[in-house]
Amino acid sequence: MSDLGYILRKTRLEKKISLDDLQEVTKIRKRYLEAIEEGNYKVLPGSFYVRAFIKSYAEALGLDPNEVLNMYQSTLPAPTIEKPVVEAIRKNRSSVRNTEKMSRWASSLMFVCFILLIFGIVYYYTYKNYKGTPADEKPAQTQSPRITDSTNPSPSTSMNATGDGKATAIATPTPTPAPTPTPAVQVKFSATEKGVDNYIISGTGNLKIEFKITGSCWIAVNALTPEGEKGALLRQKLYNAGDTDTFDLASSAYLNVGAASALQLMVNGTLVPVGDTPNPKRVQLNLQKS
Repeated sequence: MSDLGYILRKTRLEKKISLDDLQEVTKIRKRYLEAIEEGNYKVLPGSFYVRAFIKSYAEALGLDPNEVLNMYQSTLPAPTIEKPVVEAIRKNRSSVRNTEKMSRWASSLMFVCFILLIFGIVYYYTYKNYKGTPADEKPAQTQSPRITDSTNPSPSTSMNATGDGKATAIATPTPTPAPTPTPAVQVKFSATEKGVDNYIISGTGNLKIEFKITGSCWIAVNALTPEGEKGALLRQKLYNAGDTDTFDLASSAYLNVGAASALQLMVNGTLVPVGDTPNPKRVQLNLQKS
């Protein structure tokens, strides 16, 4: 074991970091990390990767990567220069420099591609998970009862002249008053708070929830107390494609959905969008009784 490997291993053990943990942090294979600690650099795939791996190792342990690389450089054996092969050595050095330049260029290109990939992934999921506020549903307009001409009120009876000049009374039916219109049920998006999409359901005294499952999806349903806290657990189940389920509640509810894209959610006959990606989703349905 080299002095560099001894220092790295000692620091890792002092910080109680296992090789498995270090592999997870640095994304370097465990056998390469062991080779660095043992000073067996021949196992690693090239001098460029040796420097890159040692630098990542040092940064993961909180050491100064420049000092560690200088220590690694000092452990390399000094090249022997023989006069007869001076020109060959120069050619080899030139080749090594070109190789290092190509390695640095490739490393820079990989780093730029990695950054672009990260931005692409962030943009993709941001665009997919974006969901605008649903437009307020307009209550169904009910026609007001038709108002008769005030200048010519309809009496309960009217007079009809007969042929002999006598007037006879004709009974006119009393109009039936129009029934009071029932307020339409509304399901409106309120806000997203702490990762929970809140909806307000008004115009009804009950909450009807319907599930239609299009794929494997775990869902938990809780009733809510009047104070808005989680109450009784109504159901906790792993649904499969083709399953359906219905809940009729007199209180608000809280849904914890494992895979949003596998659920079609209907609330009092209104489709509530939960997303089209297989990500977890939490929805709170607040029943607003009139």
